[in-house]
Amino acid sequence: MNKPLRHVAVFCGILILALLVRTTWVQFVQGDSLDNDAHNSRVKIRQYAQPKGDIIVDGKPITGSVESPSGSYLKYKRVYKNGPMYAPVTGYASQTQGETFLESIYKKPLAGTDNRFSLQRATDFFTGTKPRGADVLTTINAKAQEAAYKGLTDIGARGAVVALDPKTGKVLALASAPSYDPSVFAGESFKESDKFKALGADKSKPLANRALRETYPPGSTFKILTAAAALESGAVTDINAGSGAASPYRLPLSTTTVGSEAGNEVCDKASMKTAMQHSCNNVFLDAASKVGAEKMRETAEKFGFNKDVYDKELGDLLASKSLYPDKLDKPGVALTGMGQGSLTSTPMQMAMVTAALAGDGRLMQPYLVDEVRAPDLSTIEKHHPKEMSKPVSPQTARKVQEMMEFTAKEGSAKRALIDGVTVGGKTGTAQRGVDVNKEVPYGWFVSYAKKGDEPVVAVAVFIDPTAMDISREDISGGKLGAPIAKKVMQAVLD
Repeated sequence: MNKPLRHVAVFCGILILALLVRTTWVQFVQGDSLDNDAHNSRVKIRQYAQPKGDIIVDGKPITGSVESPSGSYLKYKRVYKNGPMYAPVTGYASQTQGETFLESIYKKPLAGTDNRFSLQRATDFFTGTKPRGADVLTTINAKAQEAAYKGLTDIGARGAVVALDPKTGKVLALASAPSYDPSVFAGESFKESDKFKALGADKSKPLANRALRETYPPGSTFKILTAAAALESGAVTDINAGSGAASPYRLPLSTTTVGSEAGNEVCDKASMKTAMQHSCNNVFLDAASKVGAEKMRETAEKFGFNKDVYDKELGDLLASKSLYPDKLDKPGVALTGMGQGSLTSTPMQMAMVTAALAGDGRLMQPYLVDEVRAPDLSTIEKHHPKEMSKPVSPQTARKVQEMMEFTAKEGSAKRALIDGVTVGGKTGTAQRGVDVNKEVPYGWFVSYAKKGDEPVVAVAVFIDPTAMDISREDISGGKLGAPIAKKVMQAVLD
């Protein structure tokens, strides 16, 4: 071979090698990112080329797929049953807006494009079987979900309800109001896109998942965590002994005093058990001050505060981070004792705190999906309960239970009582805004129910009464939240 031909052959060999390297790089290194690129229309065409798998509640699908109108280049679109009630669970799958929540997390299994289906897809190709996606089986209890959503909508509240199984971490109810129907903008028409824009512009924020993605000051419901921190640290040893905390209580290093709605006569130097019963602020302000910033924050973090939710700490929930701030001054630490100051929490987080205390100090990782099931009914993914932490000892948890159960029997949580069932509860009214007298407060309620000594369900109810026709005096967790919590607990128990 002469020299010019040899140069041409070597050059062609280099080109072929470069082509092979580039093809390998695209196929194996960039494959996933290209496959998920929002501008890759083939992905969307493939995703909607056949009916998706369904999201399942109590054995029944709450989603479906229908053929798109003629002229659409995407063959099928998503539809939802009881869409507004289940929207915080399913999220939405829209041909123009993308996906959220379970529709997003399990997008590939639902669409049947998951790599675990490669053999099934090959078999379907040769047999002519129509492809179909996997089903996602949730942990939701249909009756509890209905009780939660109906409880919020019946009183016209903006708010959220979360119910957990303390023993496993299963999410039994996840409701948010006002809500939306994902079916109305699932397609690609301009009309549907306009409906989505209108929902986004609505000041009542129907697209917001208040149960998972919105944070608020937890108010007096946080007192159950303050009590746990005080008992665990030794700052309080006897829940029946007088606290010595005066009412009204003067904040450390300050001339500002904080009173209690129950009145100074009841709350002055009250025991922690009495303070829980009447929600006396002074005792819990004093307890947080004695525990101190570091121990209060450490205890809160053991219950799930300050966790980065995007590292799968909350499994498939994608909840926003609840915040117990660092570097608080002494007045700031005291205010967190009553759930105020710069403290913020999601309803999911307060449900976790309640579930951990009801479960004798074991915090189970909340999860929303029990199983992912292939079209041939084989299980391709199964969730197993996982312990997140042990925030407090069983002895501490039982003392807090004693106080919460006393509060349900003799205090502000009576509206949650269920005949023949052990119920513990705690009300909460959270002030907000720079001038707390101008802004209507939030209402909170947390509770749990036991059968015998076994905790069955823990509930957190959050109420934003902004849009309600209600006087300021009638805004409280006990009046608004406790009846909802009771119905949710009854639904689970039944």
